[in-house]
Amino acid sequence: MRNQDRRQRLQDAAIEVLADQGGRGLTHRAVDTAAAVPPGTAKNYFPTRQAVLRAAAERCVELYDEVPRPVPADRESLVALMGALLADVAGAGRTRLLAYLELQAEAARLPWLAAIVDGIAAADFAAFEQAQRAAGLPVTPERATAVTLALHGALPHLLAHAPRTLAATGLHDPQGFARDLLTATYGPPAR
Repeated sequence: MRNQDRRQRLQDAAIEVLADQGGRGLTHRAVDTAAAVPPGTAKNYFPTRQAVLRAAAERCVELYDEVPRPVPADRESLVALMGALLADVAGAGRTRLLAYLELQAEAARLPWLAAIVDGIAAADFAAFEQAQRAAGLPVTPERATAVTLALHGALPHLLAHAPRTLAATGLHDPQGFARDLLTATYGPPAR
């Protein structure tokens, strides 16, 4: 296995460990086990816990950059896009998002880590503003920010999958939540 392949495998394993065990569970041994590599491999690539955190954060940025960003043609396609993104939290995106939230918690105490993960959130605000504009909505920076913050705020609830909270917030129906969010922010669709 090439060094770059092994490095990425270790980074992906660190993301898995963060998602499964949280920040406290992120150890070299746990990363080695998750990556199915000989003991000491993670320490060889990432000598300190902070180096492992940095590697996981950098990989999260890479994975975020690889996510396709379709451009919605209208309000309904934006609802469908937002609904699909919210539904993905319980599916394929779950591990990455859990790891990202763990990294954000760690970043509250580590400014150098905050600088890395901040790029993801900043890009999200720009991407969602662009999507709202493409959908033909009367976008202002404040409205675009409110929509993005609402989507971000929904993530922990979707990850926890608490049925009463999901029902109380409308998140049990991601498309309905997205539609209601746009109606609350922009008013009802024009007829």
